[in-house]
Amino acid sequence: MFNQFPYVVIEGPIGSGKTTLARMLADKFSVALLSEKAEENPFLARFYQDAQRYALPTQLFFLFQRARQIEDMTQRDMFGRATVSDFFLEKDPLFARLNLDDEEYPLYHQIYQHLQLKSPKPDLVVYLQTPIDALLERIEERNIAYEQGMPREYIARLSEAYSEFFHGYEASPLLIVNNEKLNIIKDPDAFNLLIARISQIKSSREYFNPNF
Repeated sequence: MFNQFPYVVIEGPIGSGKTTLARMLADKFSVALLSEKAEENPFLARFYQDAQRYALPTQLFFLFQRARQIEDMTQRDMFGRATVSDFFLEKDPLFARLNLDDEEYPLYHQIYQHLQLKSPKPDLVVYLQTPIDALLERIEERNIAYEQGMPREYIARLSEAYSEFFHGYEASPLLIVNNEKLNIIKDPDAFNLLIARISQIKSSREYFNPNF
């Protein structure tokens, strides 16, 4: 798989399983893992309690964290070897536009442009398209305290923003996965099935709709 696609990005809304999938792929194929490390953001828990107040510091922490990771990896020539990532730097403004108000977003955008971030282009992006009910169920199952009670409306807006982003995405080959029934945590066969499907990719945009 990583001979064909040396740099793979896994993406999807919160609860879609992108981090779990990225870690499983890194372990199985012994490749480098570039992970978001959301637990290191000191503002995240407060953001879920008071989004309006803490949206900007939460967003800027993630932006600087991701920029630092990309820079460190590039300096160490990490992308000269196979890598799987659970975040996509180009998608960062999507969250900013969703969470920041009309005064905060221009400031964020100015900082984003000033950083002049140049992350390597993925050889493949896997987008885990997951229904809202499934996202809410998986968020509840993983039982992270500050995520509990997350408004359905916010998840719906986030899911729609992802769909719009990847609808027009053409920069890298893209596999859109119907993730409603593909539970890689509970079903090892689902993980192997997804790997097999990735190895069959031949065009720039493909869809995977597994039937169980």
